[in-house]
Amino acid sequence: MEMIFLLFIFVIAAFLGRELISKVPSQLHTPLMSATNAIGGITVVGAIVAVAMFSAGTLGMILSFVAIILATINVVGGYLVTQRMLSMFRKKEDKD
Repeated sequence: MEMIFLLFIFVIAAFLGRELISKVPSQLHTPLMSATNAIGGITVVGAIVAVAMFSAGTLGMILSFVAIILATINVVGGYLVTQRMLSMFRKKEDKD
């Protein structure tokens, strides 16, 4: 029953996230990503907590591991994009 509840939350979050992101203009995607890196960090912590609480079965352990990996990739990628975006606004003499 817990797994069905967690799957339900995941599906609702996926649809909600897609709906919210599709409404954001393309000019705001990069600043929005840089502003939400903290939320990605919270996702990593949430996935680790989910492993600790609900890892009774093999499927739960695998899904939690995948969630941790994907959230970590998202956070690192967000910081790399933010760094690249901020480097575009530096003066020429500051880049050296």
